[in-house]
Amino acid sequence: MRILIYSYNYHPEPIGIAPLMTELAEGLVQRGHEVRVVTAMPNYPERKIYPAYRGKGYITEERNGVKIQRCYVWIRPNPGLLTRFLLESSFVGLSFLKSLQGWRPDVILYTSPSLPVSVPVALLKLIYRCPTVLNLQDILPEAAIQTGLISNRFAIRVFETLESFAYRSSTRISVIAEGFRQNLLGKGVPNSKMNIISNWVDVNFIRPMDKYNNAFRQANGLGDKFVVLYSGNIARTQGIQTVIRAAAQLQHLENLVFVIVGEESQLSDLDELRQELGIHNVLLRPFAPRAELPEMLAAADVGLIVQKKNVVGFNMPSKTQVLLASGRPILAAVPAHGTAAQAIRASGGGLVVKPEDPEDLAQAVQNLYENPQLAESLGQQGRRHAMHEYSFEQALNRYELLFKQVVLENRGLLPYAADMSPQMAPAAETPVNAQLPPHTR
Repeated sequence: MRILIYSYNYHPEPIGIAPLMTELAEGLVQRGHEVRVVTAMPNYPERKIYPAYRGKGYITEERNGVKIQRCYVWIRPNPGLLTRFLLESSFVGLSFLKSLQGWRPDVILYTSPSLPVSVPVALLKLIYRCPTVLNLQDILPEAAIQTGLISNRFAIRVFETLESFAYRSSTRISVIAEGFRQNLLGKGVPNSKMNIISNWVDVNFIRPMDKYNNAFRQANGLGDKFVVLYSGNIARTQGIQTVIRAAAQLQHLENLVFVIVGEESQLSDLDELRQELGIHNVLLRPFAPRAELPEMLAAADVGLIVQKKNVVGFNMPSKTQVLLASGRPILAAVPAHGTAAQAIRASGGGLVVKPEDPEDLAQAVQNLYENPQLAESLGQQGRRHAMHEYSFEQALNRYELLFKQVVLENRGLLPYAADMSPQMAPAAETPVNAQLPPHTR
């Protein structure tokens, strides 16, 4: 098939949606499909266009067989309502022009966030007469409202209208967890329009490695210390201050250290809190290249997932699958009934504690510190679960099958939603493949 992926984030951005869309695009190419990606100039998580891409309106690249069409975006480090509008508008307008420069796709996959991109994708659906699949990584504006990112009533109404439009205009919606499906059912989205396809992890790239003969430990002087690691975005939804305050309660454990890895500008507030509390067992480090991620994860004894109390229940951090695949136990300070807590309990690879409760988090860390066999058992079970439930090949099978089915439905060769379950289990490909024209097989 010819597959157009419309995603604000893509390689070389190191975290979030970008690695997922990059792996999906390149995996589809390896299976013989043609893929082009319409995306923004890389800017995440710093929210600054990377130096090599500055001062340019458009760039077309090719990487591992994928044609990448990039456009300029108006981006600022701490966007307010106006700058957020300019960001979304610049991407919607400029990316749409770029999307028209290339072959006609058989299917379009687009990701949310962002919601406004549903407008140009709906136009492309009419122009190219092809189906579209919305990949829902977060439910906006609900998540943004509850975390305080959006408070302006007019903006909320605009985004709610866009949300409804996105659900109506897409041919199919892929959601990453059951909680997402339940949320959309409550908004009137038909069950037959949705497929649950979990985010994945490359279990060959992220894998258990030696903990002590480890470049990350050596570079940061960690020696044989018990390492509690948080790595990822540091934003309103996380509440990383809880980690600093938990560390303050464990200073008596001299062989224990908390390591927080994030975007350099986001670490300054944490450093101020660290100094204010006068603690010495927290190490703050900036992001390293993605190629070094497996070593960094392997250096940990425990991996952290942290959310605030008010995070909406369906939020599912993408780091969950990554930490499970690393073979290290997870400590998740997340809402007890949310999607993240459910996924971690189901995996058997970690423990769930109260969010924004330093004492509870500190107690759980000490429990694993004093019970290394428990930590080892949790890590091994998490790895097994990741290989069984979150392998990239499984997700790739499901997306490929979904694309083939919507293409056949669009051409009248298959009844709508024929033989499809919400979970989209992999199925035999021959009957579907046989009906496709040569260039779409």
